[in-house]
Parts: sequence; C-alpha cells; structure tokens
Amino acid sequence: MEIVRRGYEPKDAVEFGPKAAKKLQAAAEELVFLRNRGYDTKPASTFVGNHHLLSERQRLALARITAADTALAARKQKELPQAPESLVLDGFNTLITLEVALSGSLLIEGMDGAIRDLAGLRGSYRLVDKTYQAATLLLDHLEALSVRNALFYLDQPVSNSGRLRALLLELGAGRSVQVQAELHPCVDGVLSRMDRVVSSDAIILDQCGSWYNLNRSLIAQAIPDAWIFRLDPTL
Repeated sequence: MEIVRRGYEPKDAVEFGPKAAKKLQAAAEELVFLRNRGYDTKPASTFVGNHHLLSERQRLALARITAADTALAARKQKELPQAPESLVLDGFNTLITLEVALSGSLLIEGMDGAIRDLAGLRGSYRLVDKTYQAATLLLDHLEALSVRNALFYLDQPVSNSGRLRALLLELGAGRSVQVQAELHPCVDGVLSRMDRVVSSDAIILDQCGSWYNLNRSLIAQAIPDAWIFRLDPTL
C-alpha cells in the first residue's frame, strides 16, 4: 500500500512555527471579535487575513480554530463528559484526522477543544498506509471506552468510500464493540439531527443533539507526539 503523509504541507513548519504564532494569535483575537459581533466567517477571515497578510492555509486554520462565544458555549453544553455505550461517527472526518496525526502532519485545536486537520476531502479519498493503523487505533479506543455500538457514516459520493466501509467491518469483526458502517449521500445532514455524535465538523457540532470529543482523548493517549497547533488558551 502506498506510503503517504496525509495532510503534509512543507510550508506548515514556517507558517505555523514559533515565529508565526504571535501573528496568528493576534489575527485570531480579531477574528473572534468580529464573529462575536455577528460577522460571517468568510468575510471576517478575508478581512483579518488581508490585514495580517496570512496565507490561505493560515486563514483556513483560524476559521476552523475560532468560533463566536455563543457557539462555544452551546457546544460545551452539548459535549458528553464520557463516552456513551452507543456512538455515531463521522467516518471520514474522524479517520482522516487520525491519519494526519500518524503522518506527523499539522493538526489544529479548536477553541471548542476539537482536534481538526486541514487535509480536506474534495470528493476524493484513497486508502493509504496510515488508514489501517488509524482504524485499528480507533476501534481499540472504542473498546477501551466500553463502547458497545459504533455506527460509522461515510460519504457515499467520495471515492473509495465502499473500500473504507469494508475495511471498518473487517477490522470490527469479533470485537466487543459492534461495528456498523453505512454509506450516505449527505452525512452532515444526518449527523446534524442525531445525538452521541463523533465529529469535529463545526456545522455538525452546532446542530447535533450531543457530541463526544473522541479524537482528542485518542490522540493524547495513542499519538502523544502528534503535531497540534494551539492558540493561547487565554484568548
């Protein structure tokens, strides 16, 4: 299987390194200020990004890191303190973040505590050498959390979604956690109406009934050297 560094971008070492951190912190503070006053994310990110001469990747990162105070409070209220017996998982969203972590590529921590990546699907996905490892770590973690039922939703239009579904079912066979995987044309829409959701997608977190921050605990335990860019928590 092809060896790939999922989400790797050579410029990240500079654009998210120590020298850039101060500028990103200042830009994030301004972006939060605007979002708290009702500005939409895209125009606010463009305005702040232009002012600080940020790259497109830096702008995307800050948009995914920040949120208005009201949104953060609502997400916190819906966040489950411990894993329930049954979970529904945003399959690609969860696994790609783990693949990025295993690749040593950039991850970002949102103000809501969710760990996100900048890899992006764009309708195309292929299984790589990190996929098997990521799926195994994920299922091991679900068992350690005593989760009994895990239902994965995978975006049907994305290439190789059927192969990923088959892999999850294969790796889940014989485990204490019952693994199911479904292909759906609009995963975001389905998960937004559900409870006990595992995802870092901000739109889903804002609309779902409840969510569990699984990747945060998994990465901390199983991939402690993962590269995670964090803002100053006093923001």
